[in-house]
Amino acid sequence: MSGASSRYARALSWLDQHLIQRLYTDRVRRLILQSFPFWFASIVTGIVAVGYEKLFVWAEAVSFGWLQRQPLLAFGLTPLAFLISWGLVQRWAPAARGSGIPQLMAGIELSNPGQHHRTGYLLSLRVAFIKVLSSVALLLGGGVIGREGPTIQISAAIFRAINRLQPAGWPQLSRQIALVTGGAAGLAAAFNTPLGGIVFVVEELTQMHMARFRMAVFSAVIVAGLTAQSLLGSYLYLGFPKVTAHAGWFLATVALVAIVCGLAGAVFAKSLLWLNAYRRRFTSLAQQAGWVVGCGLLLAALAYAVGQEGVGTGKPIINRLLFQNDGQTPWYLFPVRFAGMALSYSGGGAGGIFATSLSAGAVLGDGLCRLGSVPLEDRNLLILVSMVSFLTGVVRSPFTAAILVLEMTDRHSAIFQLLLSGMMAQAVASLIDPHSFYEHLKTGFLREALAQPAQAGRSAPRSAPE
Repeated sequence: MSGASSRYARALSWLDQHLIQRLYTDRVRRLILQSFPFWFASIVTGIVAVGYEKLFVWAEAVSFGWLQRQPLLAFGLTPLAFLISWGLVQRWAPAARGSGIPQLMAGIELSNPGQHHRTGYLLSLRVAFIKVLSSVALLLGGGVIGREGPTIQISAAIFRAINRLQPAGWPQLSRQIALVTGGAAGLAAAFNTPLGGIVFVVEELTQMHMARFRMAVFSAVIVAGLTAQSLLGSYLYLGFPKVTAHAGWFLATVALVAIVCGLAGAVFAKSLLWLNAYRRRFTSLAQQAGWVVGCGLLLAALAYAVGQEGVGTGKPIINRLLFQNDGQTPWYLFPVRFAGMALSYSGGGAGGIFATSLSAGAVLGDGLCRLGSVPLEDRNLLILVSMVSFLTGVVRSPFTAAILVLEMTDRHSAIFQLLLSGMMAQAVASLIDPHSFYEHLKTGFLREALAQPAQAGRSAPRSAPE
């Protein structure tokens, strides 16, 4: 028996060795070594995204609190918050202003062998740190901003830093793939939408063949998303609203709402571009500070007049419309949110427009439903359609918008209506401007990064207006 056992053990050992030799090839070993830093970066991204979200929740609750107790404080605190948010960016990291997605797009374009050193101006850890401070300061004062675009820039900065810290001789993925993967992981962790992160990469960030980066993107999205879920639990960004996914003639209503909201999103994007162009007229520091304070005072007046629904990310508004809609939302809330987003973004601080665009779309969609006397039980579908359409009008990523809203609500029954609305919104928005808001800003950030000294990212950057 012992002899048979010994032969059996030797046979197993021989089989194991040959299997290992066949499976654990040099190519597999290199792939594993390449993946370790990205998995680590994905874990860090998930942790940072959760911490950033908790900071945002706290800051929004604080702003709601003081606005409810002492509305007159808005005329002091809101301009002060605008000034602090702008000052942090102006002094330490001009590339931290705004959303963060155009900076990542520009960074990807610069991540070639001859210009990769210039990506530090756009995607350094200092930029990420100032991004957090500036956006939280703005939200504390009632800014109408989101954290999703900033999370994407922060995530790309984390991936870039870890990619650069790998020791000599360690097999590395390309700098471009590092940034693309970081963007996907950031969006997945910010919204808990892994498919949205993947679609966002394909649709918005790169025109490369998917085969070049698919495994890196897929694994980073999974690891970052699982890390966020392990800290927050399995959750949906917006819960499970009741949706009646009508077809037939109701699709005409869906298309009409998509067209109106897509046009509104495109107009919003053009408004931001016009405000940024107008702001360039102010060249001195005193003039720029005056513009920032003026934006803060105008938002303060809106906040004083409307209350807490006129400020913040807008997520509570979406939840109310989807789950507790009494049909009494004031007609003026959409123009107030529209103006608040424009003022907050044009103030020059850090802050995104993803979540706020979704909330503006929800409010506009609800208003259109009341205007058309749509029954309450049928409004949720049109509100989701409006969210997709308005966001598409701004960022021109219809599939990303549709998949994001689908994953936020788990309403797969409405997938065709959401895709249709994204397609319709994309078509009508292109009539106003063939290029997306992010594409316009990317061009500016490219010029800005190329104008920096060769050591940009390691020395103090030169500030520049939007």
